[in-house]
Amino acid sequence: MRLRVIMHVIVTCCMLLQQEQRDWDAVNRLLQHHGFKPVNFADPTENKNLAELVLLERKSASDVRLMLKTMLSDSERRQGLIQELIQSNSQLKEEVQQHQTRAARQSQRAAELEGILDGVKVKVQDLEDSYIGKAAQQHSHFQQLQQDKRDAEKRCQSLEQKLSQEKEQVSQLQKKLQYAVREEERRVARQNQAFQQIHRRSARLNSTSDQQILDIVDMYESQMQQLRNELKIYKSSSGEKDSSNSQKNRSTVEKDATDTSSNYKALLKSYQEQLKETKAQREELRTEIQRLKEDLESRPTIKELKTCKQQLRHLDRIIQQSNIRPSQALKSQDSAEMLNTNNTGIQYLDASTCKRLLMDVCKELNVQDVSHLISAVKVQCKQPESAFKLEKILHDITAFLTNPRAPLGLLRQRAQTNLELSREAEFELIVPTLEVWSRQLTSLADLHCALIRLEKRLLPWQPEGSIPAPSDPVRVEDLMLIVDTLLDETASEDKVLRSPTRHTLESMVAHFQKLFDAPSLTGIYPRMNEVYTKLGEMNNTMRNLRDVLDLGIENENYETLQRCLCIPV
Repeated sequence: MRLRVIMHVIVTCCMLLQQEQRDWDAVNRLLQHHGFKPVNFADPTENKNLAELVLLERKSASDVRLMLKTMLSDSERRQGLIQELIQSNSQLKEEVQQHQTRAARQSQRAAELEGILDGVKVKVQDLEDSYIGKAAQQHSHFQQLQQDKRDAEKRCQSLEQKLSQEKEQVSQLQKKLQYAVREEERRVARQNQAFQQIHRRSARLNSTSDQQILDIVDMYESQMQQLRNELKIYKSSSGEKDSSNSQKNRSTVEKDATDTSSNYKALLKSYQEQLKETKAQREELRTEIQRLKEDLESRPTIKELKTCKQQLRHLDRIIQQSNIRPSQALKSQDSAEMLNTNNTGIQYLDASTCKRLLMDVCKELNVQDVSHLISAVKVQCKQPESAFKLEKILHDITAFLTNPRAPLGLLRQRAQTNLELSREAEFELIVPTLEVWSRQLTSLADLHCALIRLEKRLLPWQPEGSIPAPSDPVRVEDLMLIVDTLLDETASEDKVLRSPTRHTLESMVAHFQKLFDAPSLTGIYPRMNEVYTKLGEMNNTMRNLRDVLDLGIENENYETLQRCLCIPV
């Protein structure tokens, strides 16, 4: 009975030992998978040095195995987190480097802009100096103009005074002239009256004898006027004191009388000559008018012209119907100028002329075979229609390109110059403009990819969209949507930061679910607490191990674990 019990105990111990060994084999595989040394089972009979052996209870062994499994799983998760942190750190380093290069470029650009600003300041200073100089010149010129204006006003006043004086003189002279004209009219009337009393008729203008008689009458009239003036002077004189004055007055009166008589004669002669000239001109005009009237009467009327035209047309129709050819056309058939190449006269052309015309047509149309001439002519007739359609299409394209709202319209040639471009020049600019547009459209794909990368970098919690294929067309609406999303999500205003959108919150929650491996929303915060708690415990354990093993702070975690595994158990 005791032996049976002993055997039962031995069998049970063997089974437990095998089960324990299988459990430790699983743990050893995990340790070896992570690069650690396995836990070895020692036979007490083989190892005589019992101090090197460790005896564990079954419960302690299970606790140790559970602890190792937990640590290994935690180390795997932490290793994954560490890898993510390393990747994020490398990305941050790249971003920092990019920011540094961008900052260097910006600083270089700022230095260049400062240089440009200094140059602009110098130019502005030069312009200010030039404008100040121009302003000073204009001020001096303005002062000079004001002085000229004052001088002109003074001169104008003096001229106005002179004008008023001259007006007074003119009024006086007009009065004297009116008095002289009245006196001359009276004198002429007296002459005519005396001439009528002598000859019982009026004086003739072209008669020399009548003119001599008038001159004699005028002379007697002047003498009588002189005698009357002398009588007036004698009557007005009252003594010897006034004798000298009377003589002076008499001499002045005589002089005035002679002067006025001579002036009146010259005026009368000039008037007579002008009358003669006007009469001759009137006679010439009358003869010219009479000649023109006779010429107009000799010309045909409108009705006569219409009837002549109708008769000519009727005669032309008769000639065409009867196929009559003039003798001169028969004599000069060889000359090209006199050939009748109308449709009605083709049948009368000779063979040499027809051959020559056919050769010219084939040469112009570039036709080698005469049988192909009709098809070539048809093609040439169709070309104007197609050319008209193409020209209309080109006009529509140029109208669209020259629109002020069109981007890069005709390469801004019309904006650079005030001269109007011809049609050929506008047509030549269509192809370069379309090439520029095609390059801009192809660069939209690169811009789309760059905006997607920027969105991933600035908004990592956003759901990843589908990356467009190179063959897919890129629309401007997609680019505007990405830019609007970036502006909405990265707005730096306090109101936007205090009140994020629902889409932003959902994206952030999804990002944390993916980061902390939480299947539901309620498990995010417990999982975060668990992860950070275990991370703190691991950091404390590593710190304690470094202190026990006398390792420095600069040693990494994997070096510490390798040092611990090298210690024999």
